[in-house]
Amino acid sequence: MKVLLHICCGICAGSVAERLLAEGHTVTGYFYNSNIHPSEEYERRLRVTRQVTDWLNIPLVVPDYTPDIWHRLTRELADEPEGGKRCEICFRLRLQTTADYASQHDFEAFTTTLTVSPHKPAVVVNRIGSELGGERFLARDFKKKDGFKRAQAISHQLDLYHQRYCGCVYSLQASQKQPNADAGGENAPA
Repeated sequence: MKVLLHICCGICAGSVAERLLAEGHTVTGYFYNSNIHPSEEYERRLRVTRQVTDWLNIPLVVPDYTPDIWHRLTRELADEPEGGKRCEICFRLRLQTTADYASQHDFEAFTTTLTVSPHKPAVVVNRIGSELGGERFLARDFKKKDGFKRAQAISHQLDLYHQRYCGCVYSLQASQKQPNADAGGENAPA
């Protein structure tokens, strides 16, 4: 099956794309993450994603970085805790953009790396993906079958940059208030 894989970061992409390829799918990466702040962090995560997609020998689509759209949708939720309504809006924006691209470019299915992280609720991500894509969305919990462990192993093998926060300005602020904490769990994949 021709699958469009939304990639939240290169670390997460490794084990997820590897699994989809092992299942016999043709995989194209899709790096749409306008939630990432600041732009230097976005570029850093994009470089890591390119490293991983090159290593896996899969194509990567990189649409425009549009943080203004993300900010407009989430600004009223600045005080929302990590993992709350703001995150659901963020998941929906990224998955809607992926679903739209998949439809416009004849992909049979789409999915996301978001569920490989132990800090992202697969139930919520899969519900949103299924609402947007119906049966075209491959609802998975990629952290199962040691997916997260494999992501970490690939990350160490390729000596990848590890982010310290989820990506958005609010998770960055939270991580700066608690420098010893992993806001959003981001010593690990986003």
